Amino acid sequence: MSTVRLGSGGPWEDVVGYSRVVVVGDQAWVSGCTATVDGEVVHPGDVGAQARVAFSVLVRSLESAGFRAADVVRTRMYVTDTSRWEEVGRVHGEVFGAVRPATAMIGVASLLHPDMLVEVEADAVRGAS
Repeated sequence: MSTVRLGSGGPWEDVVGYSRVVVVGDQAWVSGCTATVDGEVVHPGDVGAQARVAFSVLVRSLESAGFRAADVVRTRMYVTDTSRWEEVGRVHGEVFGAVRPATAMIGVASLLHPDMLVEVEADAVRGAS
């Protein structure tokens, strides 16, 4: 079984040595996605807007690998302020409410850039829907 590794061209992939999506057979793993657009963090201070961008990046990444949001079986959300969990959770529900993947929301002290408030990951299995 072959492994396909897809990059996003993001500024940290070469430095850290990771791929945006790794596909093996009918399974895909999406690395952490944030609200970074063209190398800049967008919507500083607005965790809901950042979550919307991050999940958009995640879904586009899956689609570039031949998967759909409906194939997602697990998500993870990392938030720097757990008191704002509901803003992130609502966006997750907009994207995955009908899919209902296993999930976790984890409070973290910080992310890679001080303006980043949320980072999301996903695992998918083609045809899981």
